[in-house]
Amino acid sequence: MKSPLLQFTDKGIYCDKADVYLDPWRPVNKAIITHGHADHSRWGNKEYITHHKNIPIITHRLGTIKTTGFEWGETFFINNVKFSLHPAGHIIGASQVRVEHNGEVWVFTGDYKTEDDGISTPYEPIRCHTFITECTFGLPAFKWLPQQEVLKDINDWWLENKKEGKTSILFGYSLGKAQRLLKYLETDIGTIFTHGAIENMTEVLRPMVSFPPTKLVTKETTKKELLGNIVLAPPSAHGSTWIRKMVPYVTASASGWMTFRGARRRRAIDKGFVLSDHCDWQGLLSSIEATGAEKVICTHGYSDIFSRYLREHGYDARTEATQYEGEQGEMETSKSAVE
Repeated sequence: MKSPLLQFTDKGIYCDKADVYLDPWRPVNKAIITHGHADHSRWGNKEYITHHKNIPIITHRLGTIKTTGFEWGETFFINNVKFSLHPAGHIIGASQVRVEHNGEVWVFTGDYKTEDDGISTPYEPIRCHTFITECTFGLPAFKWLPQQEVLKDINDWWLENKKEGKTSILFGYSLGKAQRLLKYLETDIGTIFTHGAIENMTEVLRPMVSFPPTKLVTKETTKKELLGNIVLAPPSAHGSTWIRKMVPYVTASASGWMTFRGARRRRAIDKGFVLSDHCDWQGLLSSIEATGAEKVICTHGYSDIFSRYLREHGYDARTEATQYEGEQGEMETSKSAVE
């Protein structure tokens, strides 16, 4: 019995024919990296292969590392195994990895979303035999509104807070979500202030995307300067000493988890906006159908429920344990940046 083209090991997803790992969670010699979030791009690998737009992101996070960058759809071979990177739509530089050998094709999504956010290269469905998919929001309860509706609500919320003489504090992950929010904040309402973790990452990304101007919150920033304006901050800043000087303020979080009111209450957030950089339920299903895959492997998220649904609808679906964490992993990226 031949071994599968990709295997799940204690170090990560492994292609033994090429001796390369995909988003390994332990240090390896050669790693193909889908994107820059901490749960998918970890320190300690000897070589990082990724999309060229992701290189500035991971070098900012990880320091001096050996990298090789490729363009979308550009093929490269490792030990006669054919690889290519394709847009995942998750964040800037996020890729799916296509792996082909002897006519067999596997696709590993990393994290992905189907909605075009205007800053990331939009998701591209790739035909394959086996599809390895995340399912962070793999429940029917998760159904996203169009981005423009949510962003209008955010700007309206900011304007209302300004009228009441309060500072608006909007929480979003330092890499990905923060830039998506920043891109569409209306600067005619006021000034956009940023936490250091978000400011630093946004500066890395400015050469790739045109963002509105921002102003870094420093020790010298006064409460008067902040009143009526908006502050973008990572979730880990909530409840910190950094935020206390901003009173009076109103808080909000932009996340897929805001679908559940209990999540907002547990995090002591005043307002929740449902905005995710992952697929919702329908996005997952439509993506899988578009691949034509016969076999589906479900990783992080509601994997048991989602894979059972797929089996009930005729797919050869199963789960595999990984150390990817979905939006929780992105929160940790922000946390590490703060600490």
